[in-house]
Formats: sequence, C-alpha cells, structure tokens
Amino acid sequence: MEIIEYADAEMMMIDLANVLAGELRSCLTRHDHASFAVPGGTTPGPIFDSLCAADLDWHRVHVLLTDERWVPESSERSNTRLLRQRLLTDRAEAAVYVPLYADTPTPEEGLAELEAALAAELPLSVLLLGMGVDMHTASIFPGADRLHDALHGKASLVPMRAPGAPEPRITLSARVLQDAMSTHVVITGPEKRAALERARHLSPEEAPISVVLRQAVVHWAES
Repeated sequence: MEIIEYADAEMMMIDLANVLAGELRSCLTRHDHASFAVPGGTTPGPIFDSLCAADLDWHRVHVLLTDERWVPESSERSNTRLLRQRLLTDRAEAAVYVPLYADTPTPEEGLAELEAALAAELPLSVLLLGMGVDMHTASIFPGADRLHDALHGKASLVPMRAPGAPEPRITLSARVLQDAMSTHVVITGPEKRAALERARHLSPEEAPISVVLRQAVVHWAES
C-alpha cells in the first residue's frame, strides 16, 4: 500500500482527478474502452467536478458505481443521481454509463440483468474507492447479511443488507475490486486515517477495505 498525503483536501481532489484522467487516457491508448468504477457519497464529488471537464475520449469510457442503494434515480439517496449531477456532465456527459440498479422490487430480482452488463467491463481499468470509519468499502459492510459472499464468493455483484443501512444495496464483490488494474482509495480526516491504520492489521470480515490495500494507492488529507 502506498499512502500519499496532501496539504489540504481541495488540492487532493484536483490532483487525484488529474491522476485518474491520466490513467484513463493511458488505458485508452491500449484498449477499445476503459471501465471506470467510482463510489457514491459526498467525498468524491469534488473529484468529479474536476474530472468531468478532462480532455478524454469520454465516449470510450464506461462509468459504473462500486455500489448502489436500491432506490430509483429520482431518490435523493441514489448514487446514480449524484453521478449524473457531478461526473456525467460537461465533457464526461459523453461517457457510457453502466447501471447497478434495475426497476425491480429487490436487488435479487435485477441481479442477472446487471451481472450480464457488468461482465463486459471486467477487469476494471481504473477503480476509485472510499472508506467509512467502520472500514467498509463499496457496500461491503462489517456485519452485513452476505458479507462472506461478498468477500469470498465468485459472484461479481452481491445484494447486501447491513445494520444501519436504511435500504438494500448492491455492491461489487471483493473479487472484482481486487482484480482492478489500478486502485485508488480517497479518505479525509484523522478519524479515517486512524481507521485505515487499524484495517491493515484486521481480517476482511472486521475491515472489508483490507481486501484492496495491498495494491491500492491511498490519498489522504487531514481536512
């Protein structure tokens, strides 16, 4: 694991957007398309604000989420909604979006359709992850109902229900995360830095983020 420390979060977000753009550009010189998986939540928003204006062949970039809440795009809780507002705009509006949500009552009912679409994007070209203070990443939470399947199973997508999560979710599995060709983790604040250090010495069941740390570049700013 490599840790890059930044003087402030604003600088980190701009620098990381440039790094991601460079990796996507490099991938497109060698492949027909690049698959780019990103987290939801509030932390990556400033990265998206910079990245969306990058000079890339965006029509050859396939964007997907690392996880999604099982709610329609009209919901304020939808990660897809955030992505359309912050990343899939400006030049990046031309990108191909690969959804992790289907209009079915449960994630289990939409799973086959979503897995079929995901298969063409694997292995992921560039992966950006966040981490919670509980050391979860994507929607692989300690104590979740299908934690073992997500960590050790062969499936690419796993429906997930976790304590404290108000709705079901769907998440990329650890296998998919580990197979990514380039992995970045972005975190801010002393609390998450302390959690990251703990995660290095814990099992994946206790700290799901640990499954990617060996190959990841972690970007951290104190505030």
